[in-house]
Amino acid sequence: MDTKPALAALAALSQESRLATFRLLVQAGPAGLSASKIAEALSVPPSSLSFHLKELTHANLVIPRQEGRFVIYAANFDTMNSLIGFLTENCCGGNTCSPVIGSACGTTTASSAA
Repeated sequence: MDTKPALAALAALSQESRLATFRLLVQAGPAGLSASKIAEALSVPPSSLSFHLKELTHANLVIPRQEGRFVIYAANFDTMNSLIGFLTENCCGGNTCSPVIGSACGTTTASSAA
């Protein structure tokens, strides 16, 4: 992922309702959810949700698809994974990061040193 798409994705996720929407769609998986189900789950007015879904779609974080008379929205996992890769590309000076808490980059924290 290049810088411009990463900035667009980060900007789209930097708003509380959009972040909550994206997280809900990630949890829903590839099947996605209709706008009405998203609005209901998050208690977001449909007009506001429409705006937020448009922003997430423009950032390529959400993919809409027509199913009958409904539009189903699903998280774009390729973009999500590319963003995560972009953010962690230079993690730990290019070394593989360890999933162990407190020592991801070979550093110790005060609690793990005690």
